[in-house]
Amino acid sequence: MRSLRSLHGTGLGLRRTHLGSLQDEIPQIIDFFEIAPENWLDVGGRLGHALRDVTTQKPLVCHGLLLNLGGPDPIDRGYLGRVKRFLDEHDVVLYSEHLSFCGAEGLLYELLPIPFTEEAVRHVATRIALVQNVLERRIAIENASYYMPLATDLDELTFVKAVLAEADCDLLLDINNVYVNSVNHRYDPAEFVDGLAGTDIAYAHIAGHSHDAPDLIVDTHGTGIIDPVWSLLEHAFDQFGTFPTLLERDQNIPPLTELLPELERIHELQHVHGGVAAA
Repeated sequence: MRSLRSLHGTGLGLRRTHLGSLQDEIPQIIDFFEIAPENWLDVGGRLGHALRDVTTQKPLVCHGLLLNLGGPDPIDRGYLGRVKRFLDEHDVVLYSEHLSFCGAEGLLYELLPIPFTEEAVRHVATRIALVQNVLERRIAIENASYYMPLATDLDELTFVKAVLAEADCDLLLDINNVYVNSVNHRYDPAEFVDGLAGTDIAYAHIAGHSHDAPDLIVDTHGTGIIDPVWSLLEHAFDQFGTFPTLLERDQNIPPLTELLPELERIHELQHVHGGVAAA
């Protein structure tokens, strides 16, 4: 069953530490929430009720961590069935996963890079097609941050576009990951964005990172968003019009009130560039 709720506007990655304040009142600026289903499968009791209370008021998207799309092991159909039930039970608008792998002969719980090769394109696309068939829904894949390429027969942009075309799936455009990779691997982030097709973008992530060295950025989601990343989001809006955009904060999580200025900035950029398009 596909959700009939639309995705639009400004989203927030939902963290358990914010559930109490969100149950009291959901700020008007928040149009949708995102969770990792792995963190909520089979969660009941007080936390389960709190999640349900929030997500019946606002649309929910899920961003997976353990599907292992790029890995060599067979897709875990039992796990995928559990995810499907969760998506249906919570009327999830969209399910996405990382364009990476997280295990071989077992899970490593890390998001590791995929070789940029034609063989890898076919491998990942076949697995995405299987996932879409089992879930009975179209999914989105996220361009991932990486720190050491395993193979570069194709450049990153060509690889991402080839997977999207071969798998016939959507893109979760992570603006921060584009910027992080552009610094670490020395390319123009605006040119990367320009090379994408706006019609592929289901929604976007924006987040902060740590600058560990002049030529090394680590994608931590643990700090505020810096100006070049904001500028890159605005550039994407210039190119494609607005699309739903979600704020991620996974470390050093502050009170919800301290995240509101970044949510408001996303909303303002969407308004300036033509409104809040639905996906």
